[in-house]
Amino acid sequence: MSTAHQPPAPASLQVGDKDEALRQRLDDELTAFNGRATGAGEPVPLSVRVTDSAGDLVGGLTAWAWGSLCAIDMLWVREDQRHAGWGSKLLRAAEEEGARRGCTEVIVSSFTFQAPGFYQGHGYRETGRTEGIPGGHQDVHFHKALKTDH
Repeated sequence: MSTAHQPPAPASLQVGDKDEALRQRLDDELTAFNGRATGAGEPVPLSVRVTDSAGDLVGGLTAWAWGSLCAIDMLWVREDQRHAGWGSKLLRAAEEEGARRGCTEVIVSSFTFQAPGFYQGHGYRETGRTEGIPGGHQDVHFHKALKTDH
């Protein structure tokens, strides 16, 4: 008795807008692959927020820790609170939490119209630039070694 090889089902390519199910599946698959390849497990989310006395968001930072790496995704401070030191406080808090979680390195990127000078002023060194950002701008990539007590 022989079993005939069944051809794979025909595939179809679809282009669309936001697809949360697809985003989640890709995140799950790549996270699993990366964990197997590095032995570092899964990234662990990290967030820092500042609220005012009314409970409104003043600023926040989102990041993730993965093995010895902390990566900052977003840092934002409400316009009326900029230049009040909140960005620095958010960044330091994330760096301290990353170090507490065993991170020895932190990375972040900032468009040239955002805050590359802010990160340089906090000891980050530029590691590269990506051209092609709308308006003739660049995406500036930064790295910083974290001080650890380990």
